[in-house]
Amino acid sequence: MSLPFDLGPGTSAALAIALLGAAYVRGYSGFGFSAIFIAFAALVTNPLPLIPVVFACEMLMTVFQAREIRGHIDWRRILWLLLGAAIALPFSVSVILSVGEDTARIAISGIIFVLSLVLLSGWTLQRRIGPLGHTGVGIVSGACNSAGIGGLPVAAFMSAQPIEAAVFRATMIVYLTGLDMITLPFLWAGGLVTIDTAIGVALAFPMLGMGVWLGGRQFTSTSPASFRRFAILLLLTLSLFGVIRAIIRI
Repeated sequence: MSLPFDLGPGTSAALAIALLGAAYVRGYSGFGFSAIFIAFAALVTNPLPLIPVVFACEMLMTVFQAREIRGHIDWRRILWLLLGAAIALPFSVSVILSVGEDTARIAISGIIFVLSLVLLSGWTLQRRIGPLGHTGVGIVSGACNSAGIGGLPVAAFMSAQPIEAAVFRATMIVYLTGLDMITLPFLWAGGLVTIDTAIGVALAFPMLGMGVWLGGRQFTSTSPASFRRFAILLLLTLSLFGVIRAIIRI
């Protein structure tokens, strides 16, 4: 069987290793899969056709994790976030086109990097954020999703609040699944969803299952403080990836 997207064996092997690593991070933290994989893919190939594969993989991994997270999901928080994302997504592509993906990525990643440094110092929001605040963050997330980093603003926002690690992880997993479900029709309309997308997801299946399982095992043995520190350091790393990728392309 020929490889999808005209990928060579060497490139496919490198992407498979990156996929396994990204799935492990997703299994552990609940976010970061798309940002990690897309950042790596951009180094070895054109990542644009792979974005629908990544979103489909996100949804598939949620099926793997459904049983362990179902008792920890903050549904009200998710619904308000998705409302904001749904408002922004129809316009986010045009926004990215007007300012340029690389400019947007540098701006978004730079803001998240600074916020992550503040969070690393131990600062948190002490008061509960209401529906309007969550909807506003959802709008930012929807706008960022055209650049492939829609989950990072939400992860940064939630890291700044006193949320239990299990709730943080489960809520991020379900929110990102909903975000992907809203975004995929726009990618379909743009011609990015093809038969190669289905083949790519099928080939990714074993790596996804293994990575999510290993990451989930690590999560169960991690303290809340260690989890929060890992989440913030992951945000720092991903924001740096975003800036570096945009600068290289410029």
